[in-house]
Amino acid sequence: MDSLSQVVLGAACVAAVAPAAERRRALVLGAALGTLPDLDVLPLLCVRDPVQFLTWHRSFSHSLFVLPLLGWLLWWLAQRRWVWTGAERWHWFAGFQLALITHPLLDAHTVYGTQLFWPLPNEPVMWATVFIIDPLYTLPLLVGGVCAWRWRERAAALRAVQIGLLLSSAYLGWSWVAKWRVEHALRPMLERIGLEHDPLLTVPTPFNTLGWRVVVMRDDGYFEGYASAIYPDRPITLRFHARHGEFAKRFERLPAVVRMKWFTRGFFHIEQRASAAVLTDLRMGMAPDYFFSFLIARDNGLRWTTVHPAEQLPRPRIDESARARVQRSVLQAFEPVNAVAEAVEEDQSRL
Repeated sequence: MDSLSQVVLGAACVAAVAPAAERRRALVLGAALGTLPDLDVLPLLCVRDPVQFLTWHRSFSHSLFVLPLLGWLLWWLAQRRWVWTGAERWHWFAGFQLALITHPLLDAHTVYGTQLFWPLPNEPVMWATVFIIDPLYTLPLLVGGVCAWRWRERAAALRAVQIGLLLSSAYLGWSWVAKWRVEHALRPMLERIGLEHDPLLTVPTPFNTLGWRVVVMRDDGYFEGYASAIYPDRPITLRFHARHGEFAKRFERLPAVVRMKWFTRGFFHIEQRASAAVLTDLRMGMAPDYFFSFLIARDNGLRWTTVHPAEQLPRPRIDESARARVQRSVLQAFEPVNAVAEAVEEDQSRL
């Protein structure tokens, strides 16, 4: 999630268990602990390879094996600065642990990919139930934190923090329900058009959990469409984007491709753009505008030459026709329709 969400979540976690007399200190410490795992980007600034940067972020600093040990160490050091005795010590210990551990668990609800079990070679966790920025999640925690800071030791301050945590957690719970509704309604449609066994990705559209982007991968390309968590049975259009499998195979052993295949769980695309081979992460963005695309090889007229390290490409400027198509698809996801239907369109304009 975004930095503000992590800051207010960490602050709320510590303030909810720390002594009332030290609530403001708890908010400050919790905010610092909540943002600490994301500081892994600082050493990564020295990495020249953008694929490594992308796939190393949210690794060791987000591990459920590492963070409890870090939390214990920081708690032990904090006791040398502040004197905590009796049960108070363990309240602070719980706060330190909660602020750190909830950070990667919240990140895992996005589609980016969080390596919860680093250093094990498990695929990154990407539950993809919330967008990376969602005001409906952040706002209750922010309001609760502001109230707790203002009301200090009053019982109302603790209630504000608890209500913020309750509402934000309930919103995460709803995101799981919304995802299930969308995928449950999609299954009959995918079975009718023969896509029931192909990899499926559903991810919320920006800033909400009501409209959802749908991606279905196949060897010869991928389908993309938009569904609604409010009216999951409404007809949707799956637009097909073809790719040349033989062209992609010549690059499948490149380190950048191997790494991205693991990191994206196969939701990536290799295409030829003029004299360039481009690797694209299909999870973030929408066709034809994606957040992460990398130049991995060039055609010099005689053969393809590997580009190492890969070069990250600027995000393409989405054309007006594509923008209108996406906006129309997302808006239609909120229209109530009783019938169930499906449509498939082919798009080869990028080849």
